[in-house]
Amino acid sequence: MSSASRAAAIADEALELTVVGSFSRIGFAARRALFGWDSTPLPDLHDRTVVITGATGGLGLAAAHLVAQRGAQLCLIGRDAVRTDSARKSVLDATPDARVQTIVADLASLDAVRAAVARLDRWVPGVDVVIHNAGALVHQRCTTVDDLELTAQVHVVAPFLLTTLLLPRLRASADARVIFVSSGGMYARRLDVDALEHPPEPFDGVHAYADAKRAQVALTDLWARHPAGRGISFHAMHPGWADTPGVQESLPGFQRVMHPLLRSPEQGADTMAWLAAAPEARASNGAFWLDRRPRATTVFPWTRPPEGEAERLWNWCVARSGAAPETEAS
Repeated sequence: MSSASRAAAIADEALELTVVGSFSRIGFAARRALFGWDSTPLPDLHDRTVVITGATGGLGLAAAHLVAQRGAQLCLIGRDAVRTDSARKSVLDATPDARVQTIVADLASLDAVRAAVARLDRWVPGVDVVIHNAGALVHQRCTTVDDLELTAQVHVVAPFLLTTLLLPRLRASADARVIFVSSGGMYARRLDVDALEHPPEPFDGVHAYADAKRAQVALTDLWARHPAGRGISFHAMHPGWADTPGVQESLPGFQRVMHPLLRSPEQGADTMAWLAAAPEARASNGAFWLDRRPRATTVFPWTRPPEGEAERLWNWCVARSGAAPETEAS
């Protein structure tokens, strides 16, 4: 490592310790300069098909724009037909030659996930990248048609099912990648399957959200080590603090106070697009990323998972999704 690279790494680590500096637009701008991102454009994606959930606004739509600019064929999944079509038009307005398909599917229904995959099978020849971006932060407990708490289903069980159903398509790709969009809020929570199944009362939507985001990071590591995921790169990332419609609606107080420091959706989505395209990401598997660099998944000792809890999470996802990932040989 050169002295300049070593100095940049030290500065990055110091920035990470500040939290506010790291997660805000300050961290994005600093790392962009430190590591010379502008001098290394993202690779071309013309022969790649990218599926993005929660693509109708915020981070998902920003990621769609970024990968469309690199030539990827897109399949945008959203729960609202009008907003999903609007997202498609937004991408085409910015990149007229983009190839964009849309599927309307609400991840609060596992049957809708299965139907979405059936439509994908008819519409696109293969899948190279899946970005699990769909999210929900609610302040009143809501139970889905599948008898799951909404937050746990949308962030954990539905993406598990979608990934499982797409395994044959992903395995057929020479460079398949699955990306979970997590959150820095997961650092304050310990993996707890019981809390996913039965959130404590009184219901706290912020805690439920952070619990689900912690589960996403744990699942990323599990997928990376599972035989069913062989040949596929799995990544989790967090976008920092971005000023998205979801944050404005679900955390208005935080958005109001922190607005001057919040990242733009494009800045928050940058690492999503980088993980989808960069060759460096292919060399890694199971990591947790912020601003194009792998990060620790545990900061506080009391958030380390109990023995066997990760395996409980996997088994719970299998049971709740009704889908058991199989190895290629089976």
